[in-house]
Amino acid sequence: MPSSVPADIIEIERAVMRIAHMLTRARRHDRFIAAAGVAVDRAGVPLLRVLADEGGPLRPGEIAVRLAVEAPQVTRQVQRLERAGYVERVPDPDDGRARRIQLTDAGLEALESVRAAGREWMREALGAWTPAERERLAGLVHRMMDDFEAHMDRSDAEGLPDPATAAGR
Repeated sequence: MPSSVPADIIEIERAVMRIAHMLTRARRHDRFIAAAGVAVDRAGVPLLRVLADEGGPLRPGEIAVRLAVEAPQVTRQVQRLERAGYVERVPDPDDGRARRIQLTDAGLEALESVRAAGREWMREALGAWTPAERERLAGLVHRMMDDFEAHMDRSDAEGLPDPATAAGR
């Protein structure tokens, strides 16, 4: 470990990795889905979130970019979500041959149920925190993510390698 890395950066990295590991565990997802009472697999929830946050239909390629995944993954997930009635394909007004993906009312309801289950879990987990502490945490996490995204954008523009890829992860 390079001695030039400040201890606080090492601790932030450890904390972020712990969060990432916890949030991506299948067992956690299964609990939220059971609490929400819906049938959405782990890969489907982020796709539903992207569509809900966008507020309108998106091309599959746009979804792939927003999720930082390959287009075939989006195609497979859209097919699953379409069979469940959570999304539908609609004509692309800019290209008569293309289709966009749109959230259905059932998809929005399913996503809101998952979000509600996650928020309730978080409310319980942070029950000993004051509202001011939770507000400060939210502000700092948003600031950190904004800075991470800006740094990644600069790195991409400069053609620098992705640290996770370069480290062989």
